Formats: sequence, structure tokens, C-alpha cells
Amino acid sequence: MAETLRYRGPDDQGVWTDPAAGIALAQRRLSIVDLSPAGHQPMVSASGRFVITYNGEVYSHQEMRPALEARGISFRGHSDTEVILESCAAFGIAATVERLIGMFAFGLWDRQDRTLTLVRDRLGIKPLYWAAFGDLFLFGSELKALRAHSGWTAEIDRNAAAAFLRHNCVPAPHSIYQGVQKLEPGRILTLRQSGGRLAAPSLETFWDARAVARLGVRHRLDLSDDEAVDRLETLLGDATGRRMIADVPLGALLSGGVDSSAVVALMQAQSDRPVKTFSIGFDAAGYDEAKHAKAVAAHLGTDHTELYVTPADALAVVPRLPEMFDEPFADSSQIPTFLVSEMARRHVTVALSGDGGDELFAGYNRHVFAAGSWRTLRRLPAPLRRCAAVLLSSIPQAGWDRLAACLPSGRIPARPGEKLHKLAEVLACAGDDALYQALISHWRTPERLIQGAVEPKGAAWDKTLTDDLPDAVERMQFLDQVGYLPDDILTKVDRASMAVSLEARVPLLDHRVVEFAWSLPGHFKIRQGTSKWILRQMLYRHVPRGLIERPKMGFAIPLADWLRGPLRDWAEDLLDPASLAAGGLVAAPPVRALWAEHLAGRDRQFPLWDVLMLEAWRRRWMV
Repeated sequence: MAETLRYRGPDDQGVWTDPAAGIALAQRRLSIVDLSPAGHQPMVSASGRFVITYNGEVYSHQEMRPALEARGISFRGHSDTEVILESCAAFGIAATVERLIGMFAFGLWDRQDRTLTLVRDRLGIKPLYWAAFGDLFLFGSELKALRAHSGWTAEIDRNAAAAFLRHNCVPAPHSIYQGVQKLEPGRILTLRQSGGRLAAPSLETFWDARAVARLGVRHRLDLSDDEAVDRLETLLGDATGRRMIADVPLGALLSGGVDSSAVVALMQAQSDRPVKTFSIGFDAAGYDEAKHAKAVAAHLGTDHTELYVTPADALAVVPRLPEMFDEPFADSSQIPTFLVSEMARRHVTVALSGDGGDELFAGYNRHVFAAGSWRTLRRLPAPLRRCAAVLLSSIPQAGWDRLAACLPSGRIPARPGEKLHKLAEVLACAGDDALYQALISHWRTPERLIQGAVEPKGAAWDKTLTDDLPDAVERMQFLDQVGYLPDDILTKVDRASMAVSLEARVPLLDHRVVEFAWSLPGHFKIRQGTSKWILRQMLYRHVPRGLIERPKMGFAIPLADWLRGPLRDWAEDLLDPASLAAGGLVAAPPVRALWAEHLAGRDRQFPLWDVLMLEAWRRRWMV
């Protein structure tokens, strides 16, 4: 099981077993702090009672040491692993996790009580899967480790497959397999023996994202603009400084956008040498952020490395994706994320990234739309909006394109038919929650594609959420934080970086920064149509506004064109009706209809990429 994860931990390996108790723990180590054998895992506590296997980095371990030394603990090394272990032994698991600042997923075995405890960090930065097959209980960082056990018996969960087609990732606590789950962020799972058999696992929450959001909204901070920006800079500066501690080379992934530039600026402000920064670029128009990253790096004085990748470089990654993401995953920015991680790993072992800024500070286009245009549109009577939607959608997209061609050449928008049909979908939405559901759905009716599936509905369909978060934008932020962030963004970053043995750290997701962000009134996030207002103001203290102000790009690739060009044969093979029928998972007719639309010039890249990644995964793991 551990050998399947060698790339996650190429520096050391360890196995600890207690046959009489029926437990075995294994770990692959990527050595970051304390490179000596004193950091070896699985690690046994000084008392001999507890054993830990742990993945992640905790940045508060140094300040936790004195209290343990006062209890007579003599540390063998200076790893964070040993501090977590001895703190659990001395103060208990609940008290320990409250003190942890960082990213972590660990299993702790109590040899005396024969109790196994699994813990996952507050935001879900590090992964943790678990499965129970009768009296066999398995857990690990990735599904391939669980699959390696001879007792693995799981089959595809068709309900989870349907949820995947809506979200382009499998939402927690589900996995693509029946009987296998993700431990959700901020949770503790406890497993005990009862009468010689395994009792059902118990779950408890040590950090409740909804309670944090509710508390922040109900007890807003009363701060001036300067006071708020000062508070953010202090908090985020500390979060960034903590994540710069390592016994190996360290750098940062820099896109040149607001979030990564803010992290790099705070890194450089605390470093006595140029910070190593890395970015990649594409020659395709509209997809190249490298030039912006280079300008930011030059201003900050970092040691910058950039790599322009060819379509061939990117396309070569596609066949590796089902192995890298060993359950279906269809955020196509997985490709550039892997490429920049691969390039950075040639120079460093740890890289900080700017992930999390959009969720915390309302940075997505849907947040700005909900705060602006939607508030005007939803005032229109619902029957009028529905009528307008019918009229807009009654004309085919090609028809709108032909009508738009009559406009002066300089005033023709890109893809007018597609945009007007999207506007029709928005106008048809009954309210704020329906709008969010529509915006996040790649396939609006995934049960049509996965025969026999009953799609599990997540927090976005929880009608009680309005009681805690009455503001539509804040509900969107919350749903992004508990869904899109851990299930998509953080999964992408973890798998793409760890595939090349690179540790990615995310300062913006320090839980103290998250709690502060929730306590801010909305005008600190979106102001006069500008997203992430407070984060931008902090950044402008370090980087000129002109280097940052530009339309949001995202970490995208020209996937729509590639599917009609160099990836067409690969896609045709996966979408072949006979192949889909033989696979028995995805219904062919709606997929083939969408594929024909895409080849005819309509942009259907996102729902098609979902099906392609699902089928590529099925062929790799289920045939």
C-alpha cells in the first residue's frame, strides 16, 4: 500500500505492525523539517502507548514544545510529527488539534485502548480516504493505496459519478467507490473494537466552517479601511512567515494575479535573499499570464524562473491524469498546475501558492455578478424574467451569431449566441440559490447520463443555510469554501504537486485568516464592482496597481481548440458510442449530441472534459 505512494514520499519509508491487535501502519516520507532519522515514521511516543502516521506540515509546533518539555518530554528531534504525537499523548487529541496551525491528515493508534483516530485539517488541504469492508478498515492519502490491499472489494458508486458530472469532481464525503469515503475537513473519526469486532466509526467536528461563518457574520468587526488592511497584513504576514520554515529549498508559484502576488510580496518582505518564484506560460493568445508574473517578480526582486510550454508539452500530460488523480477529476487547470509543479521541483522541494483568496475575499466572477447585475435582474418580476429567457433561448445560438454579424465590426462581442443563451439560463433562475446551482453545474441533469443513479445533493441545496447567511454573496463564498475549494482546488494542487514530490503550502488558508475574513463586512471584499478589495489594497503596498489591475484569467488552457484539434482522436476514442455502451456507465446519446455541437463550433469543453476524464479513469482503473 505504501509503495503505491512512493512519489508522495521518496525520502524514507516505514512500517509498524501489531499483529495481535490486528493493525499495520505505513508511511512514505517527503523530508521537509528534521531530515534526520529522528523524523522517521510511523513514530512511537516516548511512553510507547501511541503510534502516528502523518501527512502535512504544522507551523505552530515550535511554540507547542515548551509546554511539553515542562511535562518532562525530552524530544529526540525537531520534527513537527513528534510534537503532534507527544501533545496527543499529554493533552489528548481534541486539545492538540485546537493548537495546530497548518495542513495535516494523520492516523493515531492508541495501543492501550486499541483505538484508531483519524484527523483531517480544517480546510481540507491534505487528503484522507477511509473504507470499511466488514472487519477490514483501510485509510490512506489516495485511493490507489487502499486499492492495493488484498481485501479491497469496492465497486463504482454511480450516485457519486452523477455528482461528479455536475461538479467536475467527486464531492466529499463521497468517493467514486461504494463503501469508501473522504474524511471531511475539520473532522475526527474514531474507530474502536467492540466484542472483538469493529464498531461503527464515530465522527465529530473540531472546526465547523458553518459556525465560523455564522459567528463572523453576526459579530462584524468595526474597522476603518486602514485598520482592516493593517490587520490582514499582520495576519497574512505571520501565516506566510510560518510557511517559509523548511530544512530544504523553498520557493513560490507565481501567476502574477492578486493572490499569488500577495503571497510572494509578503515572502520577499521577510526574506534576506531573493525568493525563488516560478511561472509557466502559453503562446496561445488569452492564456498567457507569464508576462504578468515576470513583471511582478521583477518589481519585487525575486529569483524568477519561467517556462513557456508548447501544446505538445501539455498534451503529453493528458494520458497521465487518470493515474495522477485516481478518482475522476475534470478541472482542466490540472494540466498547467502539474507543469508548473514539475518545473518548480527541479529547483525547490517546497512551494507556497496563492490558493484560497477567491473563496475568502469574493474573487470569483459569480461573486461579483451576484453582488451587482444579479441584484438588479432579480428585482424584475419572475414571470417577466422567464418570458425573456424563453425568447432569448428560442433563437439558436447560430442565429444570434448571424444577427450580431450585422453590428459594426468593432462592436461584435465574442460568441454572442453562447452568451445570450447563458443569460437566458440566469434569467430563468428562481432565486439566489438556484442561480448558484446553475453556475456550478456542468451537467444540469447528470442522472440522464448515469443510468440508475440518484445524485446526492450537497450544501448548495440546504435551504437552512439562508438562516445563517442571508446574503447571497456570502452564501456563495461559504459554499465555495466547503465544496469547490477542498474538492476541486485543493485536490488539484495536492495531486499535481505531490506527483512530482513537491510540497505546496497555502498561507491564505491559515484558519486564522479564514476566521478574520468572515468577520469583515462585505464592502471589504467587493467594492464598486472590484473583487478582493482588501487583499488588493494590501498588495498595492508592495506592488504598483498597474501591474495587477487586469481582467481575471484563471489558470486555463486552450482546451476547446485542442479537443477539435490534437486531442480529437483521443476524445473520439473515449466517446465512441460502442465504447460508452460497453463501459456501462455513461449514456451515449446526450454525450454524442454535445460532442457534435462542440465540433460545429459551440464551446462545450467543460461538460465534455467531465465525460472524457470519467471514461479515461474507468479504462485505467475498472477494466
